[in-house]
Amino acid sequence: MDVLTHNWSLYGKGLLGTVELTVFASLLALGLGVIMAGFRVAPVGSLRAFGTVWVTVLRNTPLTLLFFAVLLGLPRFGLVLPFDVFAILALGCYTSAFICEAVRSGINTVPVGQGEAARSLGMTFAQTLGTVVLPQAFRTVIPPVGSTLIALAKNSAIAGSFSVVELLGTYKTLNELGYSIIWSFIWIAVGYLIVTLTISALFNVLEKRWGVAR
Repeated sequence: MDVLTHNWSLYGKGLLGTVELTVFASLLALGLGVIMAGFRVAPVGSLRAFGTVWVTVLRNTPLTLLFFAVLLGLPRFGLVLPFDVFAILALGCYTSAFICEAVRSGINTVPVGQGEAARSLGMTFAQTLGTVVLPQAFRTVIPPVGSTLIALAKNSAIAGSFSVVELLGTYKTLNELGYSIIWSFIWIAVGYLIVTLTISALFNVLEKRWGVAR
């Protein structure tokens, strides 16, 4: 217990770092994921191809390798940003591929007649997708999107290896101070449980309110 009570500020900074990474990367992943899902079902071949390449490359690239590519590769091209911003980019882009597939599966559950009716009223593809299809698809994708964001929160632990302040990285300092590594990891695990259970509770509320009735 001493490892926690004597290091409140260290754990607090780590937990806050994990929360910030999770929140900002989740927003990026959701935005990119929805856009890419729209590309995957677009009537324009070039957009479908771009969406397919995006998902295929990112889903089949190890996240650690993507971190190396973003944090160490982009500065070589003159793009210099704080490491936490690079970490958000890596996490958000990686997770967006999984969000895209979840949203696309939800789009495919919407009856084709809904889109045809919208187009018969003169709506464009973007209007049909945004006002007719996505609101209906949203109801079915709540559980898989929630699971994906929980995975994102746990994946944020990789950022600690790249000098980004987050929860798992606190064990290095605690180990140097001579604290029990077992208790250090126990309290780190508790911190991750707080984050993931919060996300789970949020999506449970969303599912009860807007999800598909069972």
